[in-house]
Amino acid sequence: MKQITNTILMIRPVGFRRNEQTAVNNYFMEEMQLQNKAINDKAQQEFDAFVVALRAKGVEVIVIEDTLKSDTPDSIFPNNWISFHANGTVAIYPMFAENRRKERREDILDRLEELGFIIEHVMDYTIAEEEGLFLEGTGSILMDREHQKVYCALSARADEELLIEFCEDFDCLPVIFTAYQTVEGERLPIYHTNVMMCLGEQYAVICLDAIDDKKERKNVMHHLKQDGKEIVAITEEQMHHFAGNMLQVAGKDNQRYLVMSSAAYHSLRSDQLSQLQKYNPIIHSSLDTIETCGGGSARCMMAEVFLPKV
Repeated sequence: MKQITNTILMIRPVGFRRNEQTAVNNYFMEEMQLQNKAINDKAQQEFDAFVVALRAKGVEVIVIEDTLKSDTPDSIFPNNWISFHANGTVAIYPMFAENRRKERREDILDRLEELGFIIEHVMDYTIAEEEGLFLEGTGSILMDREHQKVYCALSARADEELLIEFCEDFDCLPVIFTAYQTVEGERLPIYHTNVMMCLGEQYAVICLDAIDDKKERKNVMHHLKQDGKEIVAITEEQMHHFAGNMLQVAGKDNQRYLVMSSAAYHSLRSDQLSQLQKYNPIIHSSLDTIETCGGGSARCMMAEVFLPKV
C-alpha cells in the first residue's frame, strides 16, 4: 500500500480567525492584534501562495472554497474531519469543538466523485460526539499505510477506544502513547499527534522529548526502526515552530517532496535538513498567520486523497 499520494484536498478559508473553542487545549495558538477580516485576508494570501508552491512541483491540489453559511474558523484544516483510503473508503471523524463539526460537508464528496474519484463506502464515527469522545482524523492518527500501523498520542481529541475501533476497521496495529508539552511550567498533553510527528516513506520526524514515559518512547522508536525508518529527532522548541507538522507528497514524475511551513524550515538545523534532503527536496511556504491564529500548520491544511479513480 502506498504511503504517499500526489493528490491533496485543501479548503480555502473565508472566515478564518482564532477559534475560541479550540484554544482551550491547543497551546500552539496565540493572540494576534488584528481584526478578524485582516486575519482572514492574510490567511487567504498565505493559503494561495502555498497552493501555488505545491502546484509548481506537480502536486495535484483540489481547492474547495469554504462557505460563509456556517461559522467555521478552522475549515482550513480539513484533515481533522475526513480521510480518504485506497480501497474507496472515506472516514468521517468526531470533532472536539462544536463549531468544527459544521466543517463536514457532503458536497465535498460529491465534488470528488465529479472529478472521477470512486467512493465505495463511508465510515462515520461521528456518533461518538454524543458520548463526548473524539478522534480528529489524521491530526490524531498518523497512518503508516505501508506497514498497517497507526501512531496516536492520546489527548482530549484522541480517545483510545475510538482509536482501537478505527484500527480494527482498517486492519491496523495501534501504537499508542501520550505526548506532552510544557505550558507555563506544567506538562500538558499535546492536542494532535501530527504536530509532534511526521511519517515519510523512509523516515520519521518526531519530538521524542515530548514522550515523557520511557517505555512508550522506546516502543515508538522500536516500531519506527522495525519498519526501517530513519529517525529525525526534533526538539520541543522546534516542535513549537511546527517542525513536526510536515507531510511527504509526490509531485511531477513521482518525485517525492517534504512539505512544511517556512517557520518549520527555518527552525531546523543544517544536519537535520541534510538528513531530510537525502530523501526528498523540501517545499516550504510562509504560513505565519495561519500558524499563530489557527495553531496548525502545513500538514493540517492538506487532506491526502488516496481514493481510486474511474
